[in-house]
Amino acid sequence: AKGTPHTYRFRVPEGERVEIDDMIRGKVGWDTDTLGDFVLLRSNGLPVYNFCVAVDDATMGITHVLRAEEHLPNTLRQALVYDALKFPRPQFGHMSLILAPDRSKLSKRHGATSVGQFKDQGYLKQTMINYLSQLGWNDGTEQEIYETEELIKLFSTDRINKSPAVFDTAKLNWMNGQHIRLMPEDKQVEMIGAALVENGLAEDVNSEFTKKAVALCANGIELVQDATAEVRQILEYPLAENVADAKMAKIFEDDFGEIVDAIVAGHESGELAKAIEAGEFKAFVNATGKSLERKGKRLFMPFRVALTGRMQGPEVGDVLDLLVAQGAPASAVSLDARIEQLKAQSAAWAK
Repeated sequence: AKGTPHTYRFRVPEGERVEIDDMIRGKVGWDTDTLGDFVLLRSNGLPVYNFCVAVDDATMGITHVLRAEEHLPNTLRQALVYDALKFPRPQFGHMSLILAPDRSKLSKRHGATSVGQFKDQGYLKQTMINYLSQLGWNDGTEQEIYETEELIKLFSTDRINKSPAVFDTAKLNWMNGQHIRLMPEDKQVEMIGAALVENGLAEDVNSEFTKKAVALCANGIELVQDATAEVRQILEYPLAENVADAKMAKIFEDDFGEIVDAIVAGHESGELAKAIEAGEFKAFVNATGKSLERKGKRLFMPFRVALTGRMQGPEVGDVLDLLVAQGAPASAVSLDARIEQLKAQSAAWAK
């Protein structure tokens, strides 16, 4: 009546023991003497979490509550509220925390912590479901890659273990790559192609170039944005920049000019274009090797360097097939442009 600020508290019974049969931890119990009378309604009229969540779950008919082990202390208060209001208690299961690689509690300083952030970074929905399901659970087999429907059928709380799980980004990345490769080709093209178009590396998602680019990189990427970096490298031709690379010195010194001459001649005669179109680039290389009495690395490596400007990368025939595909972006260094660069520098390699 005087308007004095006040709270409503729950009167905790003395000398009793409250127990739950936790789905993960088994029997867990508390003595009520360890808990004082706790607030239900604050002085500002707002109810506290432990009162709200118990009433809310009970009135919604919630039967199972799975949550982090950090909530175990709350369970005593909630169980007392359930019992006092004659609500049936749900089955509780308290899971261990997910830890960072240094075994500290996972937090923002370790990277993305929300589903939206992972989506923005290029992780697939099915990857996140697959990976998160295995942090503290397995089906008793060595299997690691699951489709969502498989997990729905296999998942059971009796195989959730008590030990904390470590969030391993390297494994998450690997798993994402596996799920990309499980996707139907048309879905791969739709998803990866959109990223290529967005980054100016393809003109149209449905072009011949885009389909070939996706097929070329899909088996080696872990995140969708990895494809943009890989395709960008394929479209570049850094021969001039790499001429001074000491690792390439032996290739240039081993009569590199005769390989360049053979490539230029094959291009001018149309033989190289025919070989690429027929998917017989290797036959063109082998024929050149036979005429020049070269084989193995002495044959294949100078061909790679001459046509891609690099010592590593996808199969050279696949790279050339991509370069001549319909819909290649303007940013691509075309086969014709590569041949012109070789011709311009051929004098430096002539014997």
